[in-house]
Parts: sequence; structure tokens; C-alpha cells
Amino acid sequence: MDNDDRPPTAAFFDLDKTIIAKSSTLAFSKSFYQGGLINRRAVLRSAYAQFVYLVGGADHDQMERMREYLSGLVTGWDVQVVKDIVAETLHTIVDPIVYDEAVTLIEEHHLAGREVVVVSSSGVEVVEPIGDMLGADRVIATRMVVGDDGKYTGEIDFYAYGENKADAIRELAKDKGYDLSRSYAYTDSATDLPMLEAIGHAYAVNPDRALRRAAADHGWPVLVFSKPVALRQRASIRDAPKPAIAAAAISAGAAAAGLAWYAVRRRRS
Repeated sequence: MDNDDRPPTAAFFDLDKTIIAKSSTLAFSKSFYQGGLINRRAVLRSAYAQFVYLVGGADHDQMERMREYLSGLVTGWDVQVVKDIVAETLHTIVDPIVYDEAVTLIEEHHLAGREVVVVSSSGVEVVEPIGDMLGADRVIATRMVVGDDGKYTGEIDFYAYGENKADAIRELAKDKGYDLSRSYAYTDSATDLPMLEAIGHAYAVNPDRALRRAAADHGWPVLVFSKPVALRQRASIRDAPKPAIAAAAISAGAAAAGLAWYAVRRRRS
């Protein structure tokens, strides 16, 4: 457990296909349609993009096309309307698609004394409420420029992608005093290699082909998350008897309890 005199550590989680089973931004397309922000054609296009993302992942070119598409799509949207829609539909949209294994890891890292940071290329208006729902301490997310009229201009102030993610993590670590060499990172995509390489304990979760190859080259464990669960129906580790909590915390201090089991299961499959 991180309760000694050494600098604090943190656990950094990518969001899409790492904590939740879908793209967080695209998952809200129907809600944005019902709220009058997009038309039916945009809903269908988002559904197709979600399918492509789930089947094949997202490489650099796909992420750039997604950035351009979403940047143009949200231009002129009222930011408060977006926040209201996300708040109203969060538990309906996101709650059922959260991976049980990911939530367990988040709880175990907290028990081990680590802060949990969600790092996502999705917009902060989507990521922050999801982070709050999951009990994350902080988020790093894409920030769009908002005009004086409270609407998106279409410009991006900060794109939380690739090397930008790693730079933001290093900046946060400097501000909070995290020891990144003893911290943890989890992601599904090879586009997050800079993030994984910046942190001492890196894990590939449901990796795409490129990340699986990189994980083999670096000796990073590969984890398989496959059990989406509704948070409201899930028992928390914190609700367990104190002896069980203590046991989980001790295990988490070594490698976030349960990781070895997932890795062994993956190697045998």
C-alpha cells in the first residue's frame, strides 16, 4: 500500500474499451438527437463509427478523422445543453456498459492509497460526469473552445490524444507529486503508447493488434475485461467486511489484486 514516506502514486485509466465497452462520445448520439442537437443522419453515422470502432479499434488516421468529424459536428452546440443531456442520461447510457473488472481495479487502487485518473480523448463534458460516477479523483480530457455565447466554436483547446495524453499526465504528476515510475496505466489502444511508456506499471486491456504486439515487446501484461455490469446493481469492495477489505488492500499493494489472475487466464486462453 502507498502509505509510506515515498511520493504518492496514481492509476491512469483510458476510458473507451478500457473502463466502458463502447466509445463514450458516440454512445450519447441518440440522446443528443433526442435533445435536438443532431439529426437522424448523424445518429446513423455515429452508430456506424461505433461499430467500426468496436470491431477494429482506432488507429491514428481514424482518430484524426473522428476528431475532425466531432469538431465540425459540435460547432454551435450550447455547452449547458450538452451538460444537461449527459447528466440526465448518464446512468441509462453508461452505467450498463462499465466493465466490472475495471471498477474492481479502480476500487483496489483506491484501497492501496492511489489516486485514480481517467484519461480520455472524449470531451470533458462527457468524461467528467463519468469520472464522478466511477469515483475517479481526476480526469484528463479533450477541451473544446467555448465562445462568449456559451457555444462551441469548433476549435479544440486541448486534444487528449497520443503524446498529448502523456504530456498532460507528466504535468499532472509534477503538480501532484506522483511518482510515475511506481504508478499504473491501462489502455486498449496503440495510440496510447506514449502514456504507457511514461508510466512504470503498464497494462494492455482488450488490446488492438498493434498494442498486443507492443505489449509483447515491452513485457506488459495483457488483461481481458469482458463483464459489463450495471454499477447500481454491483456490490462495492467498500461494502465488504473489514477483514476482506484489508486483504484486498494488501493484495492491491503488490499489483492491484486480481491482475495476476486476469493475466494468467489470458495466457491460457
